[in-house]
Amino acid sequence: MDGETVAEGRVAVTHIPGRELPPEDIVVVAPPSPPLPLRLVYLVAGIGLFVTALGLMKAGATALIPTLEGSVFTDNAWSTLGVGWLGACVVLSGSPVAASALALLDGGAIDRTQSFTMLTGSRLGAAFVVLVVGVVYAVRRTGTSGRRAPISIGILALLMTAGVYVPGAVVGYVALDGGLLDGFDIGTSPGLTSLTDKLFGWAVDLLAGLLPGWLLFPVGVGVLLAGFALFDKVLPSMGSSRLEARADAWYTRRWPMFLVGLGVTVLTLSVSVSLTLLVPLVAKGYLRRANTLPYIAGANITTLVDTLVAAILLGNQDGVRVVLAVTLAVTVWTLGLLTFAYPALRRFCLGFARAALRSPPRLAAFTVVLLMVPLTLIAV
Repeated sequence: MDGETVAEGRVAVTHIPGRELPPEDIVVVAPPSPPLPLRLVYLVAGIGLFVTALGLMKAGATALIPTLEGSVFTDNAWSTLGVGWLGACVVLSGSPVAASALALLDGGAIDRTQSFTMLTGSRLGAAFVVLVVGVVYAVRRTGTSGRRAPISIGILALLMTAGVYVPGAVVGYVALDGGLLDGFDIGTSPGLTSLTDKLFGWAVDLLAGLLPGWLLFPVGVGVLLAGFALFDKVLPSMGSSRLEARADAWYTRRWPMFLVGLGVTVLTLSVSVSLTLLVPLVAKGYLRRANTLPYIAGANITTLVDTLVAAILLGNQDGVRVVLAVTLAVTVWTLGLLTFAYPALRRFCLGFARAALRSPPRLAAFTVVLLMVPLTLIAV
């Protein structure tokens, strides 16, 4: 066993030797676990809050469509790329921004190319929520080294997303602009509605009727964080020494983790939610940061499932083709990276995260650059 653990009561301090990342002492305070029935209630309530939050933010994005039409935010493809990126950072979710890209296309406010870049931007900005939540989660922890784990997950999510979506977007744009998907049509099914929408859609309708459209964005963000707090209660604490003792477990292998990322994102219909789940899992010792990259890669593929459903429901075939162009290109590129370049990709991402976390100024500079890039794109 590589880790050395010193425990006293419900407090355990585990020293993890450095590998790709610096060594760190992880302090885990294990509160009494709630009984199983109560944890199931927390889980269902948390999922309900997550779904409600996404619905609120989507409704808020729709309310902003008239404001965006013909403005500096939608005058060219670079601007819509920046809007998608910055918008996902601001609302801490890529789903409402992706839905807005389709709604703007359907309403004629932007063309197919602009919708494509806005959708791509929403994916680049969606991982920002993981960095924000990681920082919030880290504030609750004791010791500088113990705070690195949740924050580093946000950096890894951002790096992996950019490494997949930037090259993938180039391939997808060529396919879309060349008309390779023009003959692809999917029939619209008006009755296609997810079970979660049926269960929790009433809350969105109620709040949308009571609140002005612009206020739905911040309310949705607050509901999302509340859902995360409930989900956090479901996970019992687990010492890192227990994780290290199972180095040959399935979650240390790339393809099982890749499939889990695919599945969890399909179930939650949000990459922001599925990636955010990594924060407590890593912080509580269920996963090592080095093993999360395949999960992130899988999540980035199936994140567009709900957007594809939205495009089908809108009945706009150009919208369907836009989503397919992004999804197919990203899928092919991701499989190639994991098959042929995973060790090098892993070393690069972990090394970058280590460098960014060496000091608070470096982390601040990384965050500022992350926000300045979309602002620059909008101004182009």
